[in-house]
Amino acid sequence: MKSRRTTRQIHVGKVPVGGGTPITVQSMTTTKTADVDGTLAQVYALAASGADIVRITCNDAEAAEGLAEITPRSPVPIIADIHFQYRLALAAMEAGVDALRLNPGNIRKPEHIRTVAREAKDRGLPIRVGVNAGSLDKDLLAEHGTATPKALVASALKEIEYLADEDFEDIKISVKHSHVPSMVDSYRLLSETLDYPLHLGVTEAGPPPGGLIKSVAGIATLLMEGIGDTIRFSLTADPVEEAKAGRQLLEYLGLRDRTGLDLIACPSCGRAEVDVVAVASEAQERLEAAELPIQVAVMGCVVNGPGEAREADIGIAAGRGKGHLFIKGEVVRVVPEDEMVDALLEEALRLVEEGADARIAAADVSAAEVAAADRQELLAIQGDANDTAARRAAVAEAAAGK
Repeated sequence: MKSRRTTRQIHVGKVPVGGGTPITVQSMTTTKTADVDGTLAQVYALAASGADIVRITCNDAEAAEGLAEITPRSPVPIIADIHFQYRLALAAMEAGVDALRLNPGNIRKPEHIRTVAREAKDRGLPIRVGVNAGSLDKDLLAEHGTATPKALVASALKEIEYLADEDFEDIKISVKHSHVPSMVDSYRLLSETLDYPLHLGVTEAGPPPGGLIKSVAGIATLLMEGIGDTIRFSLTADPVEEAKAGRQLLEYLGLRDRTGLDLIACPSCGRAEVDVVAVASEAQERLEAAELPIQVAVMGCVVNGPGEAREADIGIAAGRGKGHLFIKGEVVRVVPEDEMVDALLEEALRLVEEGADARIAAADVSAAEVAAADRQELLAIQGDANDTAARRAAVAEAAAGK
C-alpha cells in the first residue's frame, strides 16, 4: 500500500478530515428530516455501526427546522445536503449543522455560491464540493460530451473558483461516478491537481451484493494508492449497512483499528468434517452479537486448519466428531462437534477479557495430544489430499537438477 497522499486538514465538527488523520466513515439518513425522532434514531444507529459523520438532506423549510432540533442531540457531526436552493444552505447553517455539501450541478448562480461561502466562512464551517456524474453542469456536459473524469474535475475546479473569490478554503471534494473505472480515474486526476481532502464514493452503486462490490472496487483501489480521506458506500439499502461496510473496509485494509468482528473461514472442501457454511454463519451471528473486536477462524478440518489460520486470534477446526479450539494456532481445547460454536463463543469472551497469553497458559494439557491423534487418524482415513510427500520429493529433485 502506498503512503497516504498529503492533504490539507479540515474539521467537521470535532472530527478531523485529511492532513494524515484517520480516514473517516460517512453515511446518510433516509428518513424525512422533518421527522426529528425518526431521523435521530437513524443517526444513532449509524454512529453505533461505525459512522463518524452523518449527512442529512435539507430539501425544504421543514427539513431545516428539523435540523435545528437534530444537530444539538446528534452523537456525531451533521452535514447538510443541499440541492438547488442556496437559501436552504443558509437555513441549515442557522440550524447548527457542522458542514455543508453543495452540488455544483444544480446550484449554478455564482452569486448564490459566494453568499453561502461568506456565511460558512463567518461560521467556520467546511463545504464539500460534491460533484456527481449524474448531475453534471449542462455546459460541461456539452463541452466534454459526457461525464468524463476531466469533466468532473473541471466542475470541481469551477466551484472552487467561486469559493476562492470569498477566500474560502475550508473545502473537501468528491467526484463520484457510477462507473467504477471512471470514478477511479476521476479521483486520480483530482489528486494530482489539488491538495484538498477527498471524499471517496461510487455514486448510485445499487443494492448489495453488486453495490458492495462496486464500492469496494473503487474505494479500496484508491485507498491502496494512498488517495482518500473520508469514504461513503452509496448503497440501495439500510444506511446502517453502508456504515458497517465502510468501517469494515478500513479495518480490513489496516487503516482503522479493529472495533468489530473479523471472521475468516475456509471455503470448504471434500476433507471438511462439518458444514462449514452453517458453522461459520452461526459463529458470525453470535460473535457479532457479543461485539467482540477479534479475528476468528472457522476451519473445516483439523489436518490443516489450526496451522493455516494461526494468525487468527482464535478459531475452531472440525474433525472426527470433535472441534479443536485454538488460539494463535495453539490448540487449547477439544470439544464435541455439537458444542463447537458454544465453546468458541465462551473462549472468545475469555480471550478478550484475559488476553491470548493467559488463555494459552490455561489450555487443557491433553488438548494438543488429542488434536495430534485426531489429525493422524483423519490422514490415515482420508490420505494426504495434497500429496505432500510426493510433491516435496519432486521439488527436491528439480532443485538438485536430477
